[in-house]
Amino acid sequence: MRNYDFTPLWRSSIGFDRLFDLINSQVPENQDGYPPYDIVRTGEDSYRISLAIAGFSPDDVTITAQQNLLTVSGRKTDNPDHAYIYQGVSARAFERRFSLADHIKVSGASLDNGLLHVDLVREVPEAMKPRTIAINGAEPTRPQVVEQKAAA
Repeated sequence: MRNYDFTPLWRSSIGFDRLFDLINSQVPENQDGYPPYDIVRTGEDSYRISLAIAGFSPDDVTITAQQNLLTVSGRKTDNPDHAYIYQGVSARAFERRFSLADHIKVSGASLDNGLLHVDLVREVPEAMKPRTIAINGAEPTRPQVVEQKAAA
């Protein structure tokens, strides 16, 4: 695992501590790729994560949103009524973690045709939006122009 030296950036950036820590602490997750997923931008401030979890019911899946972290986990309940001859649809437990930027909130989730859709939206508080700052002080003085006649 690599650690990067962000010392030059610390001199000219304020409030990026979390970003630098995130880059240095990023641990690669399991490489098996299960369940596969897509991340789609659905609007200027909205996103959708779609996970392929065929065979799981809504009761088998847990979605947890913490500060800047979204965790989707699933555990299939055992059904003793079935005696599988061949089981091709995966039913193994999984956990996927997604790092979220500041002000990204989960707006909803749905399970449709074996795809779990988690909708996300960026909600920037009014206090964080750009605003114009009035400058208090004296009125600016206008330069005085003196007319001079050219010598004839």
